[in-house]
Amino acid sequence: MSRLDSNGPVVVIGAGPAGTSMAVYLAQMGYDVTVHESRPDMRRTDISAGRSINLALANRGIAVLEDLGAAARVDAITIPMRGRMVHVDGETNLQPYGQRPSEVIQSVSRVGLNSILLDVAEATGHVEVNFESRCRSVDLEARTMVVTDADDVPHTIGFGTIIGTDGSASAVRDAMESSGASSVRIDPLGHGYKELTIPPADDGSFRLDPNALHIWPRGEFMAIALANPNGDFTATLFMPAVGGEHSFESVVGPDSALDFFAGEFPELVGLIPDLTDQWTSNPVGNLATVRTVGWSHEDAAVLVGDAAHAIVPFHGQGMNAAMESCKVLAAHLRSSSSVEEAFLAFESVRRPDTDAIADMAIDNYVEMRASVTDPSYLLRRSLALELERRWPERVSPRYSMVMFTTMGYAEARQRARRLGGILDELTGGAASLEDVDFTRAEAMVSEIDLLPTGVRGIR
Repeated sequence: MSRLDSNGPVVVIGAGPAGTSMAVYLAQMGYDVTVHESRPDMRRTDISAGRSINLALANRGIAVLEDLGAAARVDAITIPMRGRMVHVDGETNLQPYGQRPSEVIQSVSRVGLNSILLDVAEATGHVEVNFESRCRSVDLEARTMVVTDADDVPHTIGFGTIIGTDGSASAVRDAMESSGASSVRIDPLGHGYKELTIPPADDGSFRLDPNALHIWPRGEFMAIALANPNGDFTATLFMPAVGGEHSFESVVGPDSALDFFAGEFPELVGLIPDLTDQWTSNPVGNLATVRTVGWSHEDAAVLVGDAAHAIVPFHGQGMNAAMESCKVLAAHLRSSSSVEEAFLAFESVRRPDTDAIADMAIDNYVEMRASVTDPSYLLRRSLALELERRWPERVSPRYSMVMFTTMGYAEARQRARRLGGILDELTGGAASLEDVDFTRAEAMVSEIDLLPTGVRGIR
């Protein structure tokens, strides 16, 4: 096939997990790659302010790390989470993610993971990362871009192919939209988030079980907490941006925040001694889904990760999906007859999957903030796990397909809808699993296609 560098240098914009993963895949294919990153080098400068300091790493991301030779190093800095620890009325209930020992999610430091990927990229000898180099504009026809350095001085740089891994506010995507190559739809969720830190106990130990994702569900809003390697937790409050007494519009000052937490999350008041200081200093983030049609412009540019398909964070798949997109694009670059063909095939194959996970992420928000305490949901969930236990070759719950396999997201959503209909029928009028007709269940399950092979067993 024609080469990415046939018209000039290969440039990647953004050195997050997607950008560094893409750079390593390209280096493995023999390309020299220059990466431009707007932030300072996180290995030498603290850049965590305002951003989550931990991420959920699942099988799709782990599969990419294995491709890149980084899995063992990342595994050493992860904390396994075996389920959701639901906090209601001072009581806790662990809801396991799955029923296999390997079905856990890894909590990983954002900086730690990204730092390892930067090390791996630079170790290839084919990747140069320019930090504090912000992409301001892109001219797709001239194949030039303007970047500003740490002193905000502009520089015009040429490229042969530019790969936009620069996140949901992508400058590369803006240029493609302006040229008519792309159309973009941004769907605000109407909910925001604020992050707070639960410090370690006085002896340095965790104040909560570190091997669980903690959830305080409250119907229209919720708080969660994930462990970090140093004994602290990142807690995040998600709730409507405006409207009613439970919104960021109405909880505005330290006194209001303290009253709100005392009424809704008294446990967190005791766990966060400087709650009001953090509330005042930490910003409220916005949540939105970005859907792009037109991920490439001829052989000059392509969007990867959040630049093409940003999603809300409630399925723990944003980073995993972005890294998996790098893997899919690399495969098409290896198999296609031209760069433009590879780019078009990449979008054709991948966009149905990213649309599917965008929808499922929103569905999972409703599940986390409300359904996890609903008896009918709990019965359906128990039945789904029981059907999987009895007929594992045909049944897998939606959560397991998304988090613990590399099955296409679109197929996972289709299979989940089919299973949902079966669960509806089998639980109609049932109060417990003892009321379910498993003879009828066997007949219904037998009509489900066998699960695809080769999508489990990453860990």
